[in-house]
Amino acid sequence: MAAADAPQTPEARLVVVDDEPTIRELLTTSLRFAGFEVYAAADGASALQLVRDTDPDLVVLDVMLPDMDGFTVTRRMRERDQHVPVVFLTARDDTTDKVQGLTVGGDDYVTKPFSLEEVVARIRAVLRRTRAAGQALEADLLRYADLELDEDSHEVRRGGRVVELSPTEFALLRYLMLNPGRVLSKTQILDHVWQYDWGGDGSIVESYISYLRRKVDRRPDGTPEDVPLIHTKRGIGYVLRKPSGV
Repeated sequence: MAAADAPQTPEARLVVVDDEPTIRELLTTSLRFAGFEVYAAADGASALQLVRDTDPDLVVLDVMLPDMDGFTVTRRMRERDQHVPVVFLTARDDTTDKVQGLTVGGDDYVTKPFSLEEVVARIRAVLRRTRAAGQALEADLLRYADLELDEDSHEVRRGGRVVELSPTEFALLRYLMLNPGRVLSKTQILDHVWQYDWGGDGSIVESYISYLRRKVDRRPDGTPEDVPLIHTKRGIGYVLRKPSGV
């Protein structure tokens, strides 16, 4: 076989889960054409089996499935210590669905009807940031106040307690810790954490900041930490800093 005819290595291995045959086939065909290796499932049980069998780099997961919803599928993957990134497909622009998806460990969402270009862009953005989060970078350990972020072990601690974060939450906190005291706009956060080159939805930043604040600035029992670190500068953005006088 000539070198020009040699098969190309897939960009990543994906599992696509949607119970609508037309959408499932469209996504599968289009993503394969874009350079991905793709496996498809029509329900939650099949999706869980496929994830176990194929060890994908990312799952594109419809929220509404016939046997269990996409949130349940994600929770079961996390319970099995399968931390593969998840991009949810939601049938309506419902903030509740989006927030719940982020809460159970999802990394992004796409609202139906969607453009194939948007789906591909979001998949690649999630893959870039999750792969980057898994690599050892120059600063192995970031510290601010009693907050520590260890890039080698991919662990976060607040006052010595471990704080469990998804890959995207980890990337967001890392960006804040690399810029302590600096107010970061939603656009800056989207560019550096989500790496959207087509323009992103700023509301996802609000959701992630909210849930990151609940994990970092609150104890496991729900009581607030003595010193909150993540702050909102209304109308401007977000900043990691200690309150004045602390």
